Amino acid sequence: MSKGKIDTDAIRELAGLLHETGLGEIEWEDETTRIRVSLGTSQSAQAAAVPVAAAPAAAPAPAAAAAATDSDPKNHPGAVTSPMVGTAYLSPEPGVGAFVRVGDSVTKGQTLLIVEAMKTMNPIPAPTSGTLSRILVSNEEPVEFGQTLMIIE
Repeated sequence: MSKGKIDTDAIRELAGLLHETGLGEIEWEDETTRIRVSLGTSQSAQAAAVPVAAAPAAAPAPAAAAAATDSDPKNHPGAVTSPMVGTAYLSPEPGVGAFVRVGDSVTKGQTLLIVEAMKTMNPIPAPTSGTLSRILVSNEEPVEFGQTLMIIE
């Protein structure tokens, strides 16, 4: 892409991925260009292309190495993961008790929490029956696709 020219094909491709995946924002970057496409509050697609300076490669964080160990919650057979990017809510509405607490017995299909994505409340059901041993997110915490939210033993 020549300097100053907008790569409309790249923006269209990213916007298509945005709608295809249901994400609210997507960003792509190379040595000279950064393109960010997001859904604004009016739900219309917005895009920006800006020149970027080359950033030095960062050394891997020690925490990342530690997360790769077998104690990683995502490797647990009872891991409950987020099916989408959004905000986790542990109770059905403000001021009301949580859906579940550590130590509760849960049944397959029981709602454990809600993940809000694009103003839609998505109940997250228990994938299996058992005892809830860990809650790994806080109320109103942003969550990523595939992030481990809870552990059922």
